[in-house]
Amino acid sequence: VVGAAHSPGVAPRSMRNIKGFVRGYDARTGRRLWIFHTVPLAGQLGAETWLNDSREYTGNTGAWGQMSADEELGLVYVPTEAPTNDAYGGHRPGDNLFADTILALDIRTGERRWHFQTVHHDIWDWDLPCAPILTDITVEGRTIRALAQPTKQGFVFVFAGAGGAPVGPWLGRRGPGVTAPAACSPPTQPFPTRPPPFERQGVTVDDLIDFTPELRAEAEAFVADYNIGPIFTPPVVSRFPGPQATIQLPRPTGGPNWPGGALDPDTNILYIFSNTSPWGMGLVHAPEHTDLDWVQGLALAPEQGGGSAIFRFPRLTVQGLPIIKPPWGRITAIDLGAGEIVWQIPHGETADNVRDHPALRGLDIPRTGRLGRLGTLVTRTLVIAGDGGAFTTPGGQRGAMLRAYDKASGVEVGAVYVPAPQTGSPMTYLLDGRQYLVVAVSGAGYSGELLAFALPE
Repeated sequence: VVGAAHSPGVAPRSMRNIKGFVRGYDARTGRRLWIFHTVPLAGQLGAETWLNDSREYTGNTGAWGQMSADEELGLVYVPTEAPTNDAYGGHRPGDNLFADTILALDIRTGERRWHFQTVHHDIWDWDLPCAPILTDITVEGRTIRALAQPTKQGFVFVFAGAGGAPVGPWLGRRGPGVTAPAACSPPTQPFPTRPPPFERQGVTVDDLIDFTPELRAEAEAFVADYNIGPIFTPPVVSRFPGPQATIQLPRPTGGPNWPGGALDPDTNILYIFSNTSPWGMGLVHAPEHTDLDWVQGLALAPEQGGGSAIFRFPRLTVQGLPIIKPPWGRITAIDLGAGEIVWQIPHGETADNVRDHPALRGLDIPRTGRLGRLGTLVTRTLVIAGDGGAFTTPGGQRGAMLRAYDKASGVEVGAVYVPAPQTGSPMTYLLDGRQYLVVAVSGAGYSGELLAFALPE
């Protein structure tokens, strides 16, 4: 089964693009067996969710992330992406099925068995980034063949895999309203209530950096020129001096991203890394670049020449520090059966520029966690993950740490130095009776390589 990936849709040149249909092939002969139209054709289910015939020209809506398959049920689960233009949807009114959707397809025929759309009419770039996680869970004494789908927003949607019935209640909550021009934002969005969100969602003054009263005051003055609000607050037309953009949390890359999470099959606890990092989502009119009315960009100050620029985004910092208070990287343990968060910890050592910042001199700053694009590994007793960013060790080495946590409590039980931050997910294997751990590291001025560790014989 093959999905389709497209160039990022920050400021596309046209509202028209290739559609990301999903196709099934015979792996032995290469013959195509079926095709599923993620943007429905006329008369197909979901066509009515594209108003004004916008399905005729809208593209993307592919599946760039990993898929999962259940051989016993004969299903492939396909998580899909947003339609053309990540931040503006005036040219594609409607809910836009099957974008941002978990698709359960018959592996042999491509027939849709069930689906669930996690974002209606996406204008936040919160498409599905990682493979659905398949497991059997026990809920109120009953065993369910389940599917758990982490999202960039910091939700985990849990379903019965065979029929797609939600495990635990979810609500259709009303969004904060439409401030983007002709955004066609839907009246409600789906919110799972069990488990609760594992990431901070939306921005209020209480989320701003508060190491000192002075930094908090500076942060409050900064956000006065921006639009802030709860999750699903739409982008705004960028103006100078304000509002320059909507501050979106989580950002379009999450939350979690393609590494997804690690599931303990013995306990059905999911361990997932996520970023707490905001993004400035502003819209500009750029007829010289695109036939879309609005694309992502930023209004420019007079000293920058005025007007606006595409591919320009605000630096959401105060004196070089993130405007949102830490932790900025975290690992969360989620009991899928109980629908509860078991523990949550900052993950990643405090960066040098934070630890040594003159405005923080003399303060005891707890571990802040670090941003990264990384996954976790779970064993019988441990959760293992490397730092997402580099720092200087007390011995003067520049690098990162590969950390092991007690999986029951989240308490760190050990760490080893690595020369660069982790990328992707660790893996482990057994060879000749000895256990090995392999992790990919790169960045911070260090070329990529695989590092292997062996447990003592």
